[in-house]
Amino acid sequence: MSLTSAIKGVIPISPTPFHADGRVDMDSMAKLTDHFAACGVDGITILGQLGEAPKLEFSEARAIVELVAKRFKAPIVVGVSAPGFAAMRSLAREAMELGASGVMIGPPNTLRTDDQIVGYYRQAAEAIGPDVPFVLQDYPLTFSVVMTPNVIRRIVTENASCVVLKHEDWPGLDKITALRGFEADGAMRHIAILTGNGGLFLDFEMERGADGANTGYAFPEMLVDVVKLSAAGRRDDAHDLFDAHLPYLRYEQQQGPLGLAVRKYVYMRRGLIACDAQRKPGATLNAAAKGEVEYLISRIARADRRAVLKAA
Repeated sequence: MSLTSAIKGVIPISPTPFHADGRVDMDSMAKLTDHFAACGVDGITILGQLGEAPKLEFSEARAIVELVAKRFKAPIVVGVSAPGFAAMRSLAREAMELGASGVMIGPPNTLRTDDQIVGYYRQAAEAIGPDVPFVLQDYPLTFSVVMTPNVIRRIVTENASCVVLKHEDWPGLDKITALRGFEADGAMRHIAILTGNGGLFLDFEMERGADGANTGYAFPEMLVDVVKLSAAGRRDDAHDLFDAHLPYLRYEQQQGPLGLAVRKYVYMRRGLIACDAQRKPGATLNAAAKGEVEYLISRIARADRRAVLKAA
């Protein structure tokens, strides 16, 4: 099942569960994958930045891809960002042979000029091969690489295998409008635009022309419903549901390991992973933070009963 520009909906970014001693927890990975499928998502991304991919050995990454490909029947995107093209190519080709639908590539933080960015993606596409569809990850808050709409247009135009933009610029609503304007004017072919940042701006991103979400959030069911309500033109219903989750979503979207610690803690409290550990170096929540998270989740549960947590 090859990834194409026609994809829409929610493609959650899965965390990688670990045991307390740092071993990959494959049983929790299986349970989490099954939960995503039950939520009605339209695909899944594994080995992303918040999937702690840089901390994994190649054999561990391969095992995760193999497990997910055997259990999940919708498109699977595998993060293959790497310092060098040899490692990127190895994981991309292995993932596709195991059943992945495409890969996601983020830029190295050494890129400074527009030409450097465009040249990098030209070389990356050549390295993984023209038969491997890829997601262009635009995440300046983490990668420190700023891609203007014109740069994205150049990358899409030069690389037929670029089929999805993972849009994580912030602020970025006008960027979505500009890209859809290029399409309307015939200056750029259509690509799917799926948004990130934990869904923090999903309500208005859908109204600006996004096709859905490609992000992590401890309640992917909410993302699925907001995308469907928005697509159906039920604006107030979409915003009402989104607003009920927003205070906790904001808390979870703290940058770096702390935000991931929040998300993993809630996944653990939902009974979807056995342990909220990150592989070192990582972060853990102290008692005060856990109390804040529990309080915020209890407030969501007033409007959305799916947020009722299991007893501690």
